[in-house]
Amino acid sequence: MNPEICHGKPTIRGLRYPVEMVLELLSAGMSAAEILADYPDLEAEDITAVLEYATQLSRIQRVDVLSA
Repeated sequence: MNPEICHGKPTIRGLRYPVEMVLELLSAGMSAAEILADYPDLEAEDITAVLEYATQLSRIQRVDVLSA
């Protein structure tokens, strides 16, 4: 993350492609091959890195149950 690039959002390899954008494309149904075709600066390893990053963020250490 660099405050000078994409307002400090996590980006791929310092390029101006936010991780969030790639996740949105994947969740909208685009395949990795389609993303790579549309964004020639990206590499297959970048898609894998985005998914690994999302996996790390989604790991929950503890869940507290709130009473209703």
